[in-house]
Amino acid sequence: MSIEQRLKDLGITLPPVAVPAASYVPFARTGNTIFLSGHIAKKDGAVWVGKLGQNMTTEEGKQAARAVAIDLMGTLAVAAGGLDKVVRIVKVMSLVNSTTEFTEHHLVTNGCSELLGEVFGEKGVHARSAFGVAQIPLGACVEIELIAEVA
Repeated sequence: MSIEQRLKDLGITLPPVAVPAASYVPFARTGNTIFLSGHIAKKDGAVWVGKLGQNMTTEEGKQAARAVAIDLMGTLAVAAGGLDKVVRIVKVMSLVNSTTEFTEHHLVTNGCSELLGEVFGEKGVHARSAFGVAQIPLGACVEIELIAEVA
């Protein structure tokens, strides 16, 4: 089954590449490796603002990370010339806007990782880091970057 069909079956429509909010590019490619810049969580077209452990639950954070995964796939599709050209999702790095007491960053990030697995199967299994941070640009609750190998 093609990646496009999996997305359709999941009811996912990929968004266009977001315009960077500062001085950077949405992705950079060197050889067969694509580095996607950090994408922040959005809800209903606006920045998904919040702080885990203060005004957001782990489950809400997980949904935000899933939303970021969809945006990342939209950018990756453009960068790779189509998601069927993805050989492997290599690494995901997640920043979770959280209180110092919050310790479930890994569970929040599962929202992204699990969706990548659903869409790409074995090609979506990746290395990962998840960090708690004091703040993310624009007050977003989650920011995630991704590295992929493409054909």
